[in-house]
Amino acid sequence: MPTVNFCAYEMVIAISAIACIVGLLLLPNHQQLKTEAEETEATLLKMTFCYWLVYCGAFTIEKIFLPSVELLIFSLKITTALSYFLTFSCILSLPLYKFAVHDEE
Repeated sequence: MPTVNFCAYEMVIAISAIACIVGLLLLPNHQQLKTEAEETEATLLKMTFCYWLVYCGAFTIEKIFLPSVELLIFSLKITTALSYFLTFSCILSLPLYKFAVHDEE
C-alpha cells in the first residue's frame, strides 16, 4: 500500500480549498445585489471559487486512490484539467466584463 506524501503543493491546494469555501460564504446573496453588473460579477466570482474547489477535490482524490484503478484516475485527471481551465476562463472573464461595462457607461 503506497503512502501519501504531502509536499508543499498539496498543502497549498488544501489551504486554497479552505479559502474557496470561505470566499463562497463571504460573497453577497442575490437579494443584496442592486444592479445586473454586480450580480454578474458575483456569479463569475462564485463560478471561479466553485471550479477551483472542484479542482482541489479532484486533485486530492487523485492522490489518495490507488494507481490500480486506472479508469478512475483517468476520469479524475480529465476532471482536474477541465476545472483548471474553467477556473482560468472565469478569472479572465471578470476583468473583461468589468472593462465592457465600463465602456458602456
